[in-house]
Amino acid sequence: MSRRVVLWRHGRTEWNAAGRFQGQTDVALDNLGRQQAREAASRLAALQPNLLISSDLQRAQDTIAALAGLVGLDVELDARLRETYAGEWQGCTSTEIASRWPDDYKAWRSGDPLLRVGGGESRQEVAERMFAAITDAAARLPEDGLVVLTSHGGSARLGIAAAIGLPLHRFTNVGGLSNCSWSMLREGDDGWILVEHNAGTLPTPVVIEEG
Repeated sequence: MSRRVVLWRHGRTEWNAAGRFQGQTDVALDNLGRQQAREAASRLAALQPNLLISSDLQRAQDTIAALAGLVGLDVELDARLRETYAGEWQGCTSTEIASRWPDDYKAWRSGDPLLRVGGGESRQEVAERMFAAITDAAARLPEDGLVVLTSHGGSARLGIAAAIGLPLHRFTNVGGLSNCSWSMLREGDDGWILVEHNAGTLPTPVVIEEG
């Protein structure tokens, strides 16, 4: 078996629920987000990870803490796993952004990799730092090892696109990650392969009474 990398999005925050662009604003998990982290951690623990690394933003740290407690591993922090720094857009809703910065919002929605989001980072810059974090973490694994990287919705998608060689102007072809869902990359002969995406979004099973 080859090396594997799990990119795990943090649980829900109040800003997620309100549809606000978080970026690097350090918003904590809400009650549902903490519950999501516990439930997802119970599934990810079955993968027996060798290494746990998190974005240094609190919502990511609190998410991975649920897994660390189950598998008995320490969590390392890596600021390269942060969400895109979105400058003036942070704290705004999509409606507010579209109203105040209509041209930039249209370019962002179309997947422009060079646009500096809210005057902050571009997707190109985020993809480069995310890919470096992924490859550095994977290099520390044994041949059949697995690392869980707790990150954020936009930055995780960009890391995936960079890892599988998807041109960044087609970044939007990688679907969004739901809160506390994850994707898995496996190392292949010619690079990284996306083998799972947005896992953890299965509905709660229906309870059927026997008899």
